Amino acid sequence: MTIEDIALTMTPGVGVKAAVHLLGCFGDARNIFAADEPTLVGEAQLRPDVARALVRRTAFAAAEEELLRCRREGIAAVASTDAEYPPLLREAPDYPHVLYIIGNVAALRMRCLSVVGTREATPYGERMCDVLVRGLAARFPDLCIVSGLAFGIDVAAHRAALGAGAATVAVLASPLPGVTPAAHRAVGREIVESGGALVSELHGRVRQRGTFYLARNRIIAALSAGTVVVESPCGGGSLVTAHCADGYDRCVMAVPGRAVDTASRGTNLLIRNRRAQLVLSADDIAAELMWDLDGRAPAPETESRAPQLTADEEGLLACFRTSDPLSTEELGALCGLGAGELSALLLGLEMAGAVRQLPGNRYVRSC
Repeated sequence: MTIEDIALTMTPGVGVKAAVHLLGCFGDARNIFAADEPTLVGEAQLRPDVARALVRRTAFAAAEEELLRCRREGIAAVASTDAEYPPLLREAPDYPHVLYIIGNVAALRMRCLSVVGTREATPYGERMCDVLVRGLAARFPDLCIVSGLAFGIDVAAHRAALGAGAATVAVLASPLPGVTPAAHRAVGREIVESGGALVSELHGRVRQRGTFYLARNRIIAALSAGTVVVESPCGGGSLVTAHCADGYDRCVMAVPGRAVDTASRGTNLLIRNRRAQLVLSADDIAAELMWDLDGRAPAPETESRAPQLTADEEGLLACFRTSDPLSTEELGALCGLGAGELSALLLGLEMAGAVRQLPGNRYVRSC
């Protein structure tokens, strides 16, 4: 990383695609700034005003301040010409020349899988995140889950990775060291402390106005060998991520849902229109990405021991016929128990890991 790398991205008129074009012409940022104006205009076909800004090094003062800020905040700045830069990301035609990273830079070079979805996640979607990520983490110790730390499926994927002991990378649509949304700062700290990383392409002078999320999604897609959409309505950022992944010739996968569920309409359409491969398990994902052919033996399956329940607890558990959450009122109507006895049985099922409580005094089966 050199000051020229940061200055290139901060020069007015040099966007992502222009930076990629210039690097293709000159090899690295130092050579770009060493070129004269006729060369930049004639050979690189830049506008004269942009060429003059490069020749006059108008962004160098700001770049020096940015380097100082990175050192002060513990942010690593990695250029696309550095050895530490993620190789899969460099293959994208619109890769960011500089990445700002807090945490383990090496996590971006691991066996990356992007997991994205709706902000309005259902218990089914959260459960599928956990099942898929835990299954992959058991088979692949070098797994890294990539997502955007947004509400819903994104944060569920990060939490599933943390729970499974896998590395995870959050790509943010705001400059570091801030975390967007602010409600997920604690998750961001846990990601870094657990060997993962927070990543952004935005330098400190950029102000977040909600306009960088779609651009961020391309990085999520490009960092990974494949992208899994767990839940998505007919529109939304996760479908943009899937479109980017498809454009980068990466594997796009989707978890199916019920035809009547709004949260699964987008994923079901991806599958129906053959824009995504249907996946139901970690094994399906490994097969789609051909990770099962890289010489690793599958992790031995451990026999899952069913929770020891009383007859009354078994009877209450049988009321959970689907993955849909049930309120205490609905459970009381189904089993005919009073509030006190119902609460005691639900507590026993929770302690056994058979159900888990959701906001609003609702419960969902977890085994």
